[in-house]
Amino acid sequence: MRITVTVDGTQYTDDVEPRLLLVHYLRDRLGKVGTVVGCDTSNCGACTVLLDDRSVKSCSMLAVQADGHSVTTVEGLTTNGSLHPVQEAFREKHALQCGFCTPGMIMATIDLLSENSDPSDEDVRHGLEGNLCRCTGYQNIVAAARDAAQRLRENPAATQEV
Repeated sequence: MRITVTVDGTQYTDDVEPRLLLVHYLRDRLGKVGTVVGCDTSNCGACTVLLDDRSVKSCSMLAVQADGHSVTTVEGLTTNGSLHPVQEAFREKHALQCGFCTPGMIMATIDLLSENSDPSDEDVRHGLEGNLCRCTGYQNIVAAARDAAQRLRENPAATQEV
């Protein structure tokens, strides 16, 4: 099947097998290896990307389902060498240890903050359900999400179009 999808601002037209998962299309065809293959069962959330600005688990979506849509990966967040405010907050708040879950956590956080610009700790924990971290205990992830929310409220211009 032929698909046309915009990934990180660049349009691609490719022939794909109907059963090809979006995560494998992104990684194997487009080289977007920041989108991590974790569990292949949609349990861990490491493969989370934004599809038309909403978080989706790319291991549970076929590439053909992205036809005509826009996908943003963690690589697509950096603009002119500057990190997205959520990436910056994750870095500064040490919201990672091994880093395996980080791309998915960042993408899910961006979606969460697009709906709730001032989340409580509980809101963040609820909003990131379905994204697992086996290293951090989540406290620094929650702190990073809240810090990113504050950054975005204080400087809305810092938000790039995702």
